Amino acid sequence: MLRNETGPESIGKRLRRLRLERQLSQRELASPGVSYAYISRIEAGARRPSVKALRQLARKLGVSVEYLETGSDLREVDERELRLSDAELELRLGQNVEGTEQALNSILDEAIAAGDTKAALRARVALGVAAASGGRNAEAIERLEPAAQSLSPASRPDVYEALGRCYAALGDTRRSVDLFRTCLENVREDAPDDTASHIRFATYLSYALTDTGDLEQAESVLNEALGRADEVVDAYTRVRLYWSLARLSGLQDQPAAALDYVRRAIALLEVTEDTLHLARAHLLCGTIMMSQGRAEEAGSQFDAAERLFGPRPDPLDLASLRTDQAKRAAMLGRGPEAESFAREAVAALGDENPAEQGLAWAALAEGLALQDKDAADETFRKAADLLQEHGHHVDLTDTCRAWARYLRKSGRDSEALDVLDRAAKVNASSRAQTLN
Repeated sequence: MLRNETGPESIGKRLRRLRLERQLSQRELASPGVSYAYISRIEAGARRPSVKALRQLARKLGVSVEYLETGSDLREVDERELRLSDAELELRLGQNVEGTEQALNSILDEAIAAGDTKAALRARVALGVAAASGGRNAEAIERLEPAAQSLSPASRPDVYEALGRCYAALGDTRRSVDLFRTCLENVREDAPDDTASHIRFATYLSYALTDTGDLEQAESVLNEALGRADEVVDAYTRVRLYWSLARLSGLQDQPAAALDYVRRAIALLEVTEDTLHLARAHLLCGTIMMSQGRAEEAGSQFDAAERLFGPRPDPLDLASLRTDQAKRAAMLGRGPEAESFAREAVAALGDENPAEQGLAWAALAEGLALQDKDAADETFRKAADLLQEHGHHVDLTDTCRAWARYLRKSGRDSEALDVLDRAAKVNASSRAQTLN
């Protein structure tokens, strides 16, 4: 069946234009089975050419059948793939995200109607990844889970990374661990020589294990990956590994080692000119500097991160940056500035990412405490509750210590001791779990 014409130019008008451009008469263009009278009627709009006639005319005019019929050299499936690729690129560049998602939904409807399952899958994945980037985690999971059943971890690691990140954002860190563990096992079985994929999913698994507080297992997974690192020349794979090692070292109270790893990651990222990951590396570097008490120096790292994130950062990236900027302001005794940054972090997170919420509320509490505001007490409590349920015991301990300082300053020594006792019990429980 012939496709519908596209654009204002009809087949007849297009045929006439091409014929005149080549300085051919209707008789000269004619061929057996396609008479000059037949050509005349096509150009006049009185006849639609048959498929056979289209092929013969296209051959003599030196154009494709697709171009003569539609005005485009692309077949319908190819044209759809081109639009899909363009939309995927726009999403990666962060340009006109809302308009691009609308275009993807339109492509998805077209692909389903045409039975183009390959394009439909790509559109679903792109929409899912876009939802994840926009912090719409439940929507992203709904789109990506069915798509992941048709894609292997090695072929589309970005799909599985986004899916695991969404699980964690909704507080289901155990599900994230299970997903990345399954991905790593899949890569080991189906692609044992794919070292880059092995290291990629090992680092993702280490992030997830770290989020659950299982630092020992996270370290074991990373050490295995580190043993294969010499086989890899890909800069991004090494960046992921250094990044994960930096994060783990920081949580193990080894800031010097953490800073060394993150500086290696930054050096590689500067070569690749990957501004997003370079921004995140500067953010991590500043975080580690603050753990060493170097708040002044950390400022330039956060400034670099903010510049590299650009005008429309991912909500989670923005929240992490503002939380760290709030902590830095608090360390420097700038209460109002800390409060302002922390409130922006809380707003960026909304109702998701409970562990990150705990950190943002803790930073807000410190800003309020510096200003002797009564709301500081309840804000510390909210932060501690979130961190105890979803965060790291290290962060909970830091928050409880800051809370206790505020209570002592307010003359509430007994309550301060209760808060410190709470942190001690959580630490003892965490050590017991590690030993078991």
